[in-house]
Amino acid sequence: MVKEAGGILKHFWGNLENVESKAESIDLVTEADKAAEKAILNLIRKRFPEHAFLGEESGELQTAPSEYLWIVDPLDGTTNYTHEYPVVSVSVALAIGGELKVGVVFNPIFDELFYAVRGGGAFLNGGAIRVSQTALLDRALLSTGFPYNRRLIADNNYAEFCRLTHLCQGVRRGGSAALDLAYVAAGRLDGHWERGLKPWDIAAGVLLVMEAGGVVTSYDLPFHLYSGTIVASNPVIQQALNRELEIARKNPIKI
Repeated sequence: MVKEAGGILKHFWGNLENVESKAESIDLVTEADKAAEKAILNLIRKRFPEHAFLGEESGELQTAPSEYLWIVDPLDGTTNYTHEYPVVSVSVALAIGGELKVGVVFNPIFDELFYAVRGGGAFLNGGAIRVSQTALLDRALLSTGFPYNRRLIADNNYAEFCRLTHLCQGVRRGGSAALDLAYVAAGRLDGHWERGLKPWDIAAGVLLVMEAGGVVTSYDLPFHLYSGTIVASNPVIQQALNRELEIARKNPIKI
């Protein structure tokens, strides 16, 4: 499923003819997004016609009440994609009864397939992965992202970014939350925080982190898929990361 969608993304890579803006001018959608989501939706409908579907481009689709929900982002990192910057991914998760059971994140450009099954561990191209063991923030490499409406709101993550950049080894802004979370699961990053997110941005990545031994919260609250916020890290630095984020949020940066 994700590899078929990834093949579509590779087909359009460098050959886009139609790039549109959504509600915000910097929130983009392309024919690649639409074609990849259509391919995934068609496969799910063919195999599991009774299942519900929640996709970034299609919204929520449901023919009848179902405890099965597929959560899909056909192209996470569209801005990167339009610039041929290879930090992009297909993200697919399955929730059953509201609980995440399967999560897959695929970067078709690097041919890296991250996947997890609840209770079964997390993997990258067949090999088991684990979160890092970094114990201190000043030894940590973190990642984050910024909401599309960051020019219009005060709660835009600028203060958090500045504070954590000062406190840790570095903060990366990859542009694909799904891949950022996959990298936390693989120990490439020690933690990730972000706000302004949708369920399709994080559903698969959340399960990857948890199955790789990590911790996920909605900032300092228990994680909720629809909260729009996330802090994911190894268990050792989670408390310190949340504490520093709370301090930063009390001192927003005005531009």
